[in-house]
Amino acid sequence: MIVLCGFSLSNYYNKVKLVLLEKGIEFSEEMVATKSSDEAVLSASPLGKVPFIKTEQGNLCESQAIVEYLEALQPQPALLPADPWQAAKVRELCTFVDLHLELVARELYGEAFFGGKVSDETKARVRKQLEKNIAGFKRLARFSPYLAGDSFTLADCSAWVSLPLVGMASKIALGDDLLQAAGIDWKAYARQIGERPAAQRVAADRKRDEQAKAAAKA
Repeated sequence: MIVLCGFSLSNYYNKVKLVLLEKGIEFSEEMVATKSSDEAVLSASPLGKVPFIKTEQGNLCESQAIVEYLEALQPQPALLPADPWQAAKVRELCTFVDLHLELVARELYGEAFFGGKVSDETKARVRKQLEKNIAGFKRLARFSPYLAGDSFTLADCSAWVSLPLVGMASKIALGDDLLQAAGIDWKAYARQIGERPAAQRVAADRKRDEQAKAAAKA
């Protein structure tokens, strides 16, 4: 059985978890904090990042590598199109969401979500980069109704867990939801994906753990 390691407050953990649930792959979960210095964790994820998975063949880290493995392991239900070109376009969208949107917006998270402070210089730089990258993303994303077209794909698994963070972080830290400002209605999109049973399970587990964390601090 696959063991998914990480924690439910991580968007990339939830990206992998959503794929596992959508595909009906049996798995268990193991709580692992990010930036761990434990040798057992570093042997599985050399940078101490989550998520990673444990399999009978060994360990695998990096969310995109994991979901691509899961797609190859169990091709049905398909989350990549059979056509090579269309499959490549889905991967292109995954890269845009993960690297060109979420990773850029991540510099705002300290202020947006964790009570820290981000410098004005950083904010100005992130705003400029996000505006550029969102404009590029808008050229690729179809939202008809799914990110890559009429089928739910790996691109939606990336987008559903990360677009809300980009929108909320920019709104809180910069004063503007840069996705909405660019004409991307991520809230309606997130609600649509959130109606899927697998997404409901992911959201419920995250909410449970958020409440437990808040209660522990009280």
